[in-house]
Amino acid sequence: MLNNKVVLITGGTGSFGKKCLEMLCQNYTPEKVIIFSRDELKQHEMRQKFPDSLPVRYFIGDVRDKDRLYRAFSDVDVVIHAAALKQVPAAEYNPFEAVKTNIIGAQNVIDAAIDRNVEKVIALSTDKAANPLNLYGATKLCSDKLFVAGNSYAGKRHRTRFSVVRYGNVIGSRGSVVPLFREKRKQGVLPVTDPRMTRFWITLEQAVEFVFQSLKTMVGGELFVPKLPSMNIMDLARAVAPECRTEIVGIRPGEKLHEIMIPKDEARMTIELEDRFIIQPDSRYIPFELKGEPGKPVPEDFEYSSGTNPWTLSVSDMEDMVQHLN
Repeated sequence: MLNNKVVLITGGTGSFGKKCLEMLCQNYTPEKVIIFSRDELKQHEMRQKFPDSLPVRYFIGDVRDKDRLYRAFSDVDVVIHAAALKQVPAAEYNPFEAVKTNIIGAQNVIDAAIDRNVEKVIALSTDKAANPLNLYGATKLCSDKLFVAGNSYAGKRHRTRFSVVRYGNVIGSRGSVVPLFREKRKQGVLPVTDPRMTRFWITLEQAVEFVFQSLKTMVGGELFVPKLPSMNIMDLARAVAPECRTEIVGIRPGEKLHEIMIPKDEARMTIELEDRFIIQPDSRYIPFELKGEPGKPVPEDFEYSSGTNPWTLSVSDMEDMVQHLN
């Protein structure tokens, strides 16, 4: 599926990009992997970590710059779009910067991919894009809509197809609460927003593998949602630092008590498979026929929420997961 392909990862110096490059080169034999990002220091650090024998190229560039994307996408077969401004407070304070990267940048990726005849583009989304409460989630919802609609832009004359993956919080990634709790453990007090708060949880390895599987089965226009466990913030605090007391600091602007990955309004377009859900495109302009394992429609009132998810992690489950983080 990715053997002998030229793969480009936007935002490739982030947590996902580094793990994606590692697993891509372990499990496949790509012709070339292009790391596209705007931070020269992070690219330098990646060069130090990964051996020169790997077929990796580093492109300085920003998804806001369409001309640079056109140059970078030359002869590329697969694009994994991971570039985004992801920090909720930063997006609230710098709203149009988030719009320029997450929305205009998404449209630039779509235009460049079609015009450069890229075969497949898969975009990373977030649970915050479902019924968004904050600007980050709203920009990612717009991005999701753009990538789905990109299939109708491409039409029949272009081979480019676009799909989206939506998943929850990545354990241990930059901005995750786990590094925060580890740092605060030294002071003996962990700040907790609300003891009722729940989140979906996924490891970096699981996120990358889910993207690879989605690339293999995608036909264009679908939004893939993995079946994930949920965790409670108080249980996580006990798993990371059981000796510490907690201090309730209140929910930050733009935060929810529980995250939703499939709202009820999308249930009528959703089918369930063994390990994932697929939200099918709701447009007559995007022909869609599921490839591979047949799915079954979910109930009309179905909602996939971290607060009602029957699959929950225990404190011991989280202790095991946290111990395996770097």
